[in-house]
Amino acid sequence: MQFLPFQLIFGLLFCTFLPSLGTALEFINKYFFTGGNINLAISSLLVVLTIVTLHSIKRFPGITSSTYIIPVVIFWFILLLVPIKASNIAYSLYFYSFSACCLVIYLFFIDIINRKHEHYVFAYIPVGRAELIPEQIPTVSWMPLSSPQLDEEVNGIVTDLHSDDLTDDWERFITDKTLKGTPVYHYRNIRESLTGRVRINHMYENELGSLLPSQNYLFLKYCLDVVLILISLPITFIIGLITAIAIKLEDGGKIFYIQPRVGYRGEVFQVYKFRSMREKAKEVLTTENDNRITKVGKFIRKTRIDELPQFINVIKGEMSLIGPRAEFLDFAVELEKEVPFFNYRHIVKPGISGWAQVNQGYATGAEETKIKIEYDFYYIKHISFSLDLLIFFKTIHTMITGFGAR
Repeated sequence: MQFLPFQLIFGLLFCTFLPSLGTALEFINKYFFTGGNINLAISSLLVVLTIVTLHSIKRFPGITSSTYIIPVVIFWFILLLVPIKASNIAYSLYFYSFSACCLVIYLFFIDIINRKHEHYVFAYIPVGRAELIPEQIPTVSWMPLSSPQLDEEVNGIVTDLHSDDLTDDWERFITDKTLKGTPVYHYRNIRESLTGRVRINHMYENELGSLLPSQNYLFLKYCLDVVLILISLPITFIIGLITAIAIKLEDGGKIFYIQPRVGYRGEVFQVYKFRSMREKAKEVLTTENDNRITKVGKFIRKTRIDELPQFINVIKGEMSLIGPRAEFLDFAVELEKEVPFFNYRHIVKPGISGWAQVNQGYATGAEETKIKIEYDFYYIKHISFSLDLLIFFKTIHTMITGFGAR
């Protein structure tokens, strides 16, 4: 049931037409299933959008689809319900809710079936840089090949396709396996797909073209950011007001903290945050249990409430809700000298949350920062609605758990 068309067909049958059987009973139809064909239409949209979204986000590294079933169903359930309610079209909330419940049950059933196929085994040809691939990615099973022969079923074959040690026999073996339907991966491509990071130390100049995001999607992304901010404004305004009062009551200092950061296309802008540290504290990278952080600051940093004023930066077009973290000006200058292609991360707007933040958390030191930038390059290369939606769900989890907060 991993084949998308089959999932869609059976999903529509189970989650849309099964609830419609209730319309055969006059009593149930009268009190619960008003709306006629509009019920089938919105329930069908819910099924299709949810299954396609889950199928899209599952391709990203470290994703267990069962974790996102309920969040994705709720996301599309609400998003489809809002315009229906606003347009006053006759529909059945009971039918729609029943269909959503059927969809959740169906998706968990599919997930249980598919889990049997989620254990990955890769064979690898130990030449060049591919020799180190098992150490770099221990999350899957690796089978070394000592000779050009493989009789077992594997998810793919990995090697360094640029290595001079790849003999004619190995190349014939690779060609034969490819023709028989076994995928063959260059070690860097499989590393990227399994770790969610793009290795920048070994990038070639001609690969920068693959990191050019769609300008049409970037414009759509800005529009979605503004809409989401306006929709959430009644809640975020109240949270922001309570936070401002708490900051003022604790030490009587300033409520907001303004700092220059490097943003889109290398332009410097002023980022707004709720102040979480004592005033006149020395500006250095935050460490674990930093004594500069106030009591209120500790809470708002853990829950990411301190980032709410950055909604102003998003409205102004300086930031996005999701993107690479905006770096301190001095820190960015140093990283530009140390990290190859560092400035290329400014090809998209910095974000309040991002792929690096939800996977790694707060980075301290040069090595952690280089890993963070590898996550940023992965995001830029694969930027899409499905990846942004995945980061949105992971951000909510981060806010609840406080993952990566300093």
